[in-house]
Amino acid sequence: MPKKGGKHTEMGKEMQAQCKRAKVEAACSPSFMSYESPESLFGSLISPIKEEMFFREYWEQKPLLVQRNDPLLAAYYQSLFQLSDLKELCCQGLYYGRDINICRCVNGKKKVLNKEGKVNYMQLKKDFDQKKATVQFHQPQRFKEELWKIQEKLECYFGSLVGSNVYITPQGSQGLPPHYDDVEVFILQLEGEKHWRLYKPTVHLAREYNVESEDRIGNPTHEFVLKPGDLLYFPRGTIHQADTPLGVSHSTHVTISTYQNNSWGDFLLDAIPGLVFDTAKEDMVLRTSIPRQLLMQVDIADSTKKLSSILRMLADRLENTRELRSSDMKKDFIMNRLPPCLGNDSDSLTPGGKLPKLDSKIRLQFRDHAIITVEPDQENAVSITKPVPYAWEGGRHGMRQTHGLRFPLSYLDALKQIWSNTIVCVKELNLISDEEKENLALALWTECLIEVI
Repeated sequence: MPKKGGKHTEMGKEMQAQCKRAKVEAACSPSFMSYESPESLFGSLISPIKEEMFFREYWEQKPLLVQRNDPLLAAYYQSLFQLSDLKELCCQGLYYGRDINICRCVNGKKKVLNKEGKVNYMQLKKDFDQKKATVQFHQPQRFKEELWKIQEKLECYFGSLVGSNVYITPQGSQGLPPHYDDVEVFILQLEGEKHWRLYKPTVHLAREYNVESEDRIGNPTHEFVLKPGDLLYFPRGTIHQADTPLGVSHSTHVTISTYQNNSWGDFLLDAIPGLVFDTAKEDMVLRTSIPRQLLMQVDIADSTKKLSSILRMLADRLENTRELRSSDMKKDFIMNRLPPCLGNDSDSLTPGGKLPKLDSKIRLQFRDHAIITVEPDQENAVSITKPVPYAWEGGRHGMRQTHGLRFPLSYLDALKQIWSNTIVCVKELNLISDEEKENLALALWTECLIEVI
């Protein structure tokens, strides 16, 4: 999955113009994706495989190959991104490294052929044709609205950041050596054909990217050719390599990846500090001093017994309260996720319509994007965030400030009530006074987090 980069503000206007062109492209090609809900989008992505079967038999377990042989679906996939797009996109001020990498696999190693500064299309095409280099295009959803819509819905579905890269490889060439990734990968074949070989993982559900040598990976467990409209999924840690066969002009595919640093281990590292912080306020055991010179000792076997008993006490507390708060993981997701792709409906992010009164019925807008947060270091406060209207500030996915509201912790039940119900009456909110109920509804309405029915 693409790592987060620095801020670049010079591309904002170009992104808006490009998104307008993307709308025209989308109108020319019927969508095969269902955007009614995150669940329907994922269902259409893996069709005809059913969601239940996918998670029971494939997710984090083994690769899935879906070969469809559908000309209409192939045409739709091609509309997502194609080689001919590069000429126009290079006019938008793309940079090597930040937006595009040029690479080729030589003797089992990745050779990067990037130049300095802005990408020149003629030079790019020359490297592609003469050096048989692969073009790796980062974050194509910045330029293609249909990809933005797909990834935004997948982020809602998984509750995890979703990244993408496009790979365009000329015939008889391979861009990357055998390697494995630290993300769950979905591959959509857009143009041409790609010959894939998958191998048994050396590290199951790997936590980092790594290149593997040919003599270590053995024989492929899967070998096949992807054609336009085909889908491939494989779990993180799956060793893979792919080349464009001779006789095929080029191959274009997009990788859609998710679940980077999103394991139980990551969640515990994130959430346990909050549990300890809250427990220490109430239990003196956690406030007593550690033994003298403990930090200077090599053998701390005696202290591990005490620590084990404290951990058991924390586990008992967790089981009784059933409350484990994420801190940094949730912040990272909120700050870097894609906002909803509203198209012509951007007015829904501007306050309008009837003001909420005590007898009004209200409902939450952008339920999949509104997140309620209680943080250990913010005593007696609860926050609710809202989506930001412009994703491409600085020309980057995620390079933006999040907006939200902070309330006293006593408002938590009322906020959960609004979040959990389709429609709720203001006067039925779980707050003490009518004034608090109206003030909460008005604050949420002002930030476009609710609408009055």
